[in-house]
Amino acid sequence: MASVAWDFPRAAIWRFSRRDAILVGMAAVHGAALAAWPAAPLIAIGLWWNSNTIAHNFIHRPFFRPARMNRVFSAALSMLLGVPQRLWRDRHLAHHAGVRWRLRVSRQLAVEMGMVLGLWIGLASREPRFFLVTYLPGYLAGLGLCAMQGRWEHAAGRPTSHYGRVYNLLCFNDGYHAEHHADPAIHWTDLARRRESGASASPWPPLLRWLDPRPLEALERLVVRSPRLQRFVLRSHRRAYRALLPQLAHVRRVTIVGGGLFPRTALILRELLPEARLTIVDSSRRNLETARAFLGGGVEYCEKRYEVGESLDCELTVIPLCLDGDRQAVYRHPPSPAVLVHDWIWRRHRPGVVVSAALLKRLNLILA
Repeated sequence: MASVAWDFPRAAIWRFSRRDAILVGMAAVHGAALAAWPAAPLIAIGLWWNSNTIAHNFIHRPFFRPARMNRVFSAALSMLLGVPQRLWRDRHLAHHAGVRWRLRVSRQLAVEMGMVLGLWIGLASREPRFFLVTYLPGYLAGLGLCAMQGRWEHAAGRPTSHYGRVYNLLCFNDGYHAEHHADPAIHWTDLARRRESGASASPWPPLLRWLDPRPLEALERLVVRSPRLQRFVLRSHRRAYRALLPQLAHVRRVTIVGGGLFPRTALILRELLPEARLTIVDSSRRNLETARAFLGGGVEYCEKRYEVGESLDCELTVIPLCLDGDRQAVYRHPPSPAVLVHDWIWRRHRPGVVVSAALLKRLNLILA
């Protein structure tokens, strides 16, 4: 994916780069937007966005040469976000150091905490309804988004980057998380030039990283445990298969990729294509055993990893939503004469049908 690179000559009051004026200006825009439209969603999104962009970069590389200006800006961010920036800085740097965070009392922390508490007391006393109904829910939701961001940035057990151009433009190269952890001293404008060749990467920004294969598999395990969810999943998928299967010629052999865990596709195709030979290909023996418990005999189980681009000896292949590989390559190079691809609802293809709006899922048919 494309990266976002910025030039940053040093000048005047700026300690590292005059490009930091962009972040200071955006902090002012954030404050003006809150003053004009003090809504809970804006409070939540603003807290998440500012904390992971402006405040985060200010923690690692304070923008100004004069220390007094840095203290003033830190206080302004504390009021804007409702989070004392000295507290946030100490906690975040402990995260980078890999040590347990401990509260360190300082004059700056006391001042910023006093300002935030003063803001809260003022809002609660003068506008109690706004404080309880709008500000507090928005503030807590923003903290929740920040916690999710931190969780998914390290979900793979190590810092994970996202190289999408739009996200890195809007979030000032925040997607280069692995590169940032490799050297936290790198200025945000230079991260795109330091891209790590072996870095863990995701095609999704952190808050959407639950769309990656591993989190989807965890959601699948919920279906295994819930008969009610199983009935819903079977009903919605059966409708989609019934709409597309009549477009195929006689199907004798079907390969279901990743069909372990709850084998919805095998259960439905055994009903709709009773004479077809079904083979489930899954790299997890545990998943195959779970599928076997639902299906019993009459189905072949193959413990192997499907490699995208591999041709399969069958008339129909079924590709799962949680495919670990390049799904677009399946569209370009189908592994069999017909392929049914479980995909996200916004990835339209003809012929194709929506499986369920609740599941954000559709089923697309590829005819080679």
